[in-house]
Amino acid sequence: MAESKIPADVAKMSFEEALGELQALVRALEKGESKLDEAVQFYERGAALKRHCEAKLRDAQEKVAKIVIGADGSVGSEPVDLG
Repeated sequence: MAESKIPADVAKMSFEEALGELQALVRALEKGESKLDEAVQFYERGAALKRHCEAKLRDAQEKVAKIVIGADGSVGSEPVDLG
């Protein structure tokens, strides 16, 4: 799987679905009970889920704008800096 490629099933997930699965994978890996091959699969799946969540957050941030009032009283908007 290419580093930036997100599997189709992951791409269809909502942010909440992807985050929930990512959290479950992290818990499974933290237990340390997985065999090596399974742990590698979990890691790869988790990396794809992380990229998907990051993309969803970027998309949401681009849609959010704060309303600003200029010195002359004009109303406009500008991107919100959430970082």
